Amino acid sequence: MAKSTIFIIGGTGAQGMPVVQGLVADGKYAVRVLTRDPTSRRAQQLAGLGPDVQLVAGTFTSEADLRAGFTGCWGAFVNIDGFATGEAAETFWTIRCFELAIECGVRFYVHGNLDYHTKLSGYNPLYRTGHPDAKGRMAEWIFSQAASNKGKAGLDMKAAAFTTGPYMEMALSPHTPMQPVVEKDEAGDDVVTWRLPLTEDGGVPHVALDDCAHYVRWMFDHPDRADGLDLAVAMDHLHYTDVAQAFEKVTGRKARFIEVDLDTYFSSGPWRSIASHPTGYTVDQGNPAAMTLRDNFTGWWRSWNVSGSNKGLIKRDYALLDEIHPGRIRTAEDFFRREDEKAREGGKGSLWDFVVSQTPILKIHEDGAMRIQTE
Repeated sequence: MAKSTIFIIGGTGAQGMPVVQGLVADGKYAVRVLTRDPTSRRAQQLAGLGPDVQLVAGTFTSEADLRAGFTGCWGAFVNIDGFATGEAAETFWTIRCFELAIECGVRFYVHGNLDYHTKLSGYNPLYRTGHPDAKGRMAEWIFSQAASNKGKAGLDMKAAAFTTGPYMEMALSPHTPMQPVVEKDEAGDDVVTWRLPLTEDGGVPHVALDDCAHYVRWMFDHPDRADGLDLAVAMDHLHYTDVAQAFEKVTGRKARFIEVDLDTYFSSGPWRSIASHPTGYTVDQGNPAAMTLRDNFTGWWRSWNVSGSNKGLIKRDYALLDEIHPGRIRTAEDFFRREDEKAREGGKGSLWDFVVSQTPILKIHEDGAMRIQTE
């Protein structure tokens, strides 16, 4: 029996890497990964997983490349890099990816998604956040198109959305919105510090990247149940007071969270050199469809500040996640313990050593496309 092949867009990204690993782990699926550079470190790491990984040189902004990728595939996982394209271009290419997938005969389509902050807030401009809104509104469009195509020969493609949030790994990595900084405290000791505009009642629905492998694999294993489903995942809604306490418990080293206001965060923190840049590193500075990074991440932080304890704007169905993935990571302490083990097994020392090494987790930072200026 021939293996089902899944076309992957975004396979060399932080989320895409574990997704690909999860799909080919036991030989049930083959994947075809679109990449601009098949010789890159990340692409070659995927190629090393075995013959079920095929690298295809190309870009999601080429219809010819997309047709070549979708053709002959049973499934597709499409997670467009909105920080490359910006909100407007991501909207266009999300539409074309979905349309071309149907044209090429794909049977099950998973849209890499984020929460639609603007709609969830009742279209309150205080929570307007361009990069998740681009994905969230297109998830709704995809579901509406899929529903209208039901029962139509050649058009009836099952569709689902995989909604994530801020990766927990971002709390350990430089150049991210919650990057840690090693400072000196009053006693002269090194202390990992998160200076963030997160209020007392806030909570960030952090996602562990390793768990993405299980969730996405479940969706492809259960396409009938996943059809029409927006699977929104997270570990928990975490406050950084708890994150700092968990880091201290696991590492035995000092850590702290310090709340700052938005003006301080953007003017004197690590964003200071790029806050006025457009959201999307290929977007022109004067593009009227683009938000500045400051405007984008202002709405982002405001959203987390009204989402604490899973009772506010951004929510998750944790009972469903427990059903789908009983072994999922649920706490910051569990996450840090796993990351400490991975660091030691990988010869990178302890989790503390990994944080001090300032190793990027996001592909755009590894590539150098959009770095936040550090102190």
